[in-house]
Amino acid sequence: MRIVIALGGNAILQRGQPMECHVQRENIAKAAAAIARIAKDHQVILTHGNGPQVGLLSLMNDAYKKVTPYPLDALGAQTQGMIGFMFEQELRNHLPGREVCTIATQTLVDPQDPAFKNPDKFVGPVYSKEEADALLAANPDWSVRQDGEYYRRVVPSPQPAGILELESLKTIAASENITMICGGGGGVPVYRAENGMLEGVEAVIDKDRASRLLAEGLEADAFLILTDVAAVAINFGQPDSKDIRRATPEAMDALNFAAGSMGPKVESVVQFVRNGGKMAAIGSLEQAAEILTSDSGTVISNDVAAGITFY
Repeated sequence: MRIVIALGGNAILQRGQPMECHVQRENIAKAAAAIARIAKDHQVILTHGNGPQVGLLSLMNDAYKKVTPYPLDALGAQTQGMIGFMFEQELRNHLPGREVCTIATQTLVDPQDPAFKNPDKFVGPVYSKEEADALLAANPDWSVRQDGEYYRRVVPSPQPAGILELESLKTIAASENITMICGGGGGVPVYRAENGMLEGVEAVIDKDRASRLLAEGLEADAFLILTDVAAVAINFGQPDSKDIRRATPEAMDALNFAAGSMGPKVESVVQFVRNGGKMAAIGSLEQAAEILTSDSGTVISNDVAAGITFY
């Protein structure tokens, strides 16, 4: 099978961990081991988050006053190379004889997307209230919002409209022995100006939505979003919370999920199945192989007789 796997940012840097290079490499090595369990028997196209890494580059960039700060699209491209290199190396270690390649990708957006007037995508590290106030004083054009007990920068997150390199990715994927790493951070956001020329834009694409678009474009058999939760839950955090085992797209439509966390993930897996995908799922990275066999996580497909079942 051809499987698109979207990794949450926790696979690279867990909340509260220092953004040291060796810490990220250790996390990526663990993630690669879990992914390799699937890649041994299937073709895997891997995407990943990059929020903390973009945030760190922004801070480093701002500290060097002799040049104009680089925009988010350029910083996002840098993270695609850095994170892709680490994953490629670890996957090669776990999959001897398998070809692995990293491809930088760009994602088209509409410059009139309403997201540009309402920044809501978290990027960068977490801050205390005092640290956030100091950052806003130094960067008045930034937007900062509370994220749990911490604070983080937020930027626009327009809807992905297309992936520029899709035809090239199709050509590479036609060789089923190749494991690909692409679409990092949702892809570098770009738009077409009135003269038809491409230009970068200060934004971050939701990686789950972009990964869904990629999975559809590559005609993947399955689409997995791997994160730090075992399954999607209803009434999360409440005494009557229950983990969803399997559901149809229609059953998921009847439920509500937080727009800033689980909402885009659920939207993406539901849309993939609704648009012709065989199955999609959300679950824990450590249980990736079990999710693929429907023995873990929350699996979305059209063949759930009861509409929805729970653990």
